[in-house]
Amino acid sequence: MPGVHLQSPQRLLGQLQTWAQELGFSQIGVAGIDLSSAEQGLLDWLAAGFHGGMGYMARHGLKRARPAELVPGTVSVITAAMDYLPRDAPDDWRTREEAALHEPGRAVVSVYARGRDYHKVLRTRLQRLAERLAAELGPLGHRVFTDSAPVLEVELAARAGLGWRGKHTLMLAREGGAMVFLGEVFVDIGLPPTEPAPAHCGSCTACIDVCPTAAIVAPYRLDARRCISYLTIEHDGAIDEALRPAMGNRIYGCDDCQLACPWNRWARRSPLPDFDERHGLGHATLRTLWAWDEAEFGRRTEGSAIRRIGWQRWRRNLAVALGNAWRTRGDEADARMLAAARDGADPLVREHIDWALAQRAHAAAPGGPVPSAG
Repeated sequence: MPGVHLQSPQRLLGQLQTWAQELGFSQIGVAGIDLSSAEQGLLDWLAAGFHGGMGYMARHGLKRARPAELVPGTVSVITAAMDYLPRDAPDDWRTREEAALHEPGRAVVSVYARGRDYHKVLRTRLQRLAERLAAELGPLGHRVFTDSAPVLEVELAARAGLGWRGKHTLMLAREGGAMVFLGEVFVDIGLPPTEPAPAHCGSCTACIDVCPTAAIVAPYRLDARRCISYLTIEHDGAIDEALRPAMGNRIYGCDDCQLACPWNRWARRSPLPDFDERHGLGHATLRTLWAWDEAEFGRRTEGSAIRRIGWQRWRRNLAVALGNAWRTRGDEADARMLAAARDGADPLVREHIDWALAQRAHAAAPGGPVPSAG
């Protein structure tokens, strides 16, 4: 490995930044691997059971805070951020997204999931970044990750100066808010760490106050068991009945804390077409998506992060949203669609359909009586 490059650390960092921007990343930095100060917080979070059914988090334990145990030989971590707001997002995108939450018939999919699967996009581009670095320095031991291994991504990003941890636990940056994906390259060479950034949440509690299920139990502390993103994506069983009404029409993920955060006024649009909306997922109705059969679900979600939850969880989530719509607007068409699918549904989906149909007892047209579903 030519020593001359390692003797010019600032030049090397400048090259990394240039290569990263060419690959579509908005920010890049370098962090060291001593994350010991984050270990107790991780242990406390796990001990509280806030990881819910994500048992792999407990199994990995402190490996998440010890990069050199995850990838032996790791000396530095290059961490990168990629904006994901679609290229054609209007200036008032936050207002429009908030309005959609109050349209019972709309199917709300988190903004990040409406385009191509970010795991594929980031992994490919992080690998190219590592190859550029190896071409510059010589043989390089490395591994790339993006939400795919026990890595404290926000902790590393904050230490590398990409931003700070917001009270909703996501990374925030003054220049671009929190509408970003994070990824890492673990390397076996010592790179100079970049300076961490100060936090700028101040006394703001907008993300905590807006959370529909009160999942942000304290600043910087999230109970995943109550989080709609966890419930609609990671959780594979029945959704707690007490939380179903608060889910509203959210069928994959939840952006409420993102929409409320003042820093997302400066969210940047992605330069890549990968995160452009596919199949009208930003404007679809619940009835349209409920009408998909399993084969169509597979076709429509090819190359999308949504496919990972599978057909049954997708139907479970839609059933909850349709039940909320039935209760809110009292349109018998919602009940008829649910009832028609009940007998052919698997036990998990059927249980949620039954709950949804029971919402008719609370559904009433504005100023009118409870409609009949018969």
